[in-house]
Amino acid sequence: MTIKRIILSLLTVVAILFAGASLWESWQQPQIQSRLELYQANLLLHAQEWQPQGDDSGSLSNARSTLLGEQPLNSALEQYQEARTSAQINLDKANNKLKQLQSEPVTTPATPKPQSEIAPITDTSRLRQQQQLQQSRAQLQRLIAELDLRLGLLQVQQGQTDAAIQTWTNFQQQQQQAVLADTATVLIGLWSDPPRILPDAEQLLQNNLDGWFRYRALSQLYQLQQRQEVLTQLQATEQVTAQQALVKLAFIGSLPAFGGIVGIGLLLFLCVQRLFKGKDALLAKNEDARWSTPWTGETVWQVFILGFFLMGQIVVPLGFALLQIRPPSGSGVRVQAFYILTTYLTVALGGLAVLYLSIKSFFPLPQNWFRFDLKGNWFLWGLGGYCAALPLVVIVSVINQQIWQGQGGSNPLLSLALQAQDQVALAVFFFTAAIAAPIFEEILFRGFLLPSVTRYVSVWGAIILSSLLFAVAHLSVAEILPLTVLGIVLGVVYTRSRNLLAPMLLHSLWNSGTLLSLFILGSGST
Repeated sequence: MTIKRIILSLLTVVAILFAGASLWESWQQPQIQSRLELYQANLLLHAQEWQPQGDDSGSLSNARSTLLGEQPLNSALEQYQEARTSAQINLDKANNKLKQLQSEPVTTPATPKPQSEIAPITDTSRLRQQQQLQQSRAQLQRLIAELDLRLGLLQVQQGQTDAAIQTWTNFQQQQQQAVLADTATVLIGLWSDPPRILPDAEQLLQNNLDGWFRYRALSQLYQLQQRQEVLTQLQATEQVTAQQALVKLAFIGSLPAFGGIVGIGLLLFLCVQRLFKGKDALLAKNEDARWSTPWTGETVWQVFILGFFLMGQIVVPLGFALLQIRPPSGSGVRVQAFYILTTYLTVALGGLAVLYLSIKSFFPLPQNWFRFDLKGNWFLWGLGGYCAALPLVVIVSVINQQIWQGQGGSNPLLSLALQAQDQVALAVFFFTAAIAAPIFEEILFRGFLLPSVTRYVSVWGAIILSSLLFAVAHLSVAEILPLTVLGIVLGVVYTRSRNLLAPMLLHSLWNSGTLLSLFILGSGST
């Protein structure tokens, strides 16, 4: 075995350990999908408050009812109850795991040493697990507290005032999240008989509630205080917000639905055509045509270990740390957005440099390698692949939710984009996710990995293998299954079109749609 292979083998072991640790850490984190469902419920609550005026009020009310459903309040209450139950289950799991770790005996040296020389915990892996679980537990406790405040307000609107007061009282008795407990005290006072108003009630409601929930609590407060002018202004503001929420719901619901319907029709057409036309079908195009690969698997191994793992997990993070390039503590979302973009571009340029140097000796490359051709039907392949991916990934995501029960982590960029209302930050996020990521990842996974693997397996085998690695590379347990399906669609689009512009377009459309939906949902919490 050569020195090069020994080094690659050692780095592979390190890569597996790093990836395993990252996947384990993601398993302790909540999925963003659970939050997205609540954000959409918040938009529904806003939209249901809209009262159309004028001659067309009747038809507009019917349109609103069609979009929102018959009982949006009941639907929102069920979603919040499910989220509360899921969060409590995950909190109980975290507490049980912490107890288990704390009850295990600490690894101590075989030879007794003076007390001053014995470290309190020598098992660093267990210590790291404990820290991750404690962080996850704190996040879940905060989430449960916020859900309890909102659940009570939903119960009040359902006429369940006693149940709401009980919900807030139970939360108070847990003696956690002191500021939110004070807010619960304010809410109990507002809906008690007789009502009680705390001196700092308005400030607490403004600070610790948002969206529809803040409007409901402030409306009750202003009515009790008989501040009619302020109440009228609040109601007028809410009508504007409600109308905007209705438009947002129509946008995020109609476009994916339309694309999904087109995708289902396209999938049915392709399957029927494949059944009747066989090898002459569009879906069968190039399915047996392997690439002529001049390098061996060792080159592929080298590119991904050095160019993808080493750059992404060691070289760039270590270089940034040595140069003290990091967002300051408490920095805004704009600074974080630029930091993420800078990090990603550095990793991408380093990875592409390793790829270039690894295959440079094989130039000129055989036909169809890294093909970018503005002519042809690449746009139709990319757009059609996007529509086809929509229903497939949605179905798999629903199954995935049942498997992971709201846990498993998500791309941290999604959480930042969901909460970001800064236009500059959103533009930077968009460039990162919709332009930089599709170019780099499609060159690496579809342009290089997939064709290289066809030297050893079939085209379909290469599609599946490259899709699995593409999904695992995102280092989020809950995203592996949906991203594998997306990767398969990307692989099919590339192998049939033989043009990297097609999967790049699909990838860009997918990330753009995701970011746009996150921005719209996030803006519904104001």
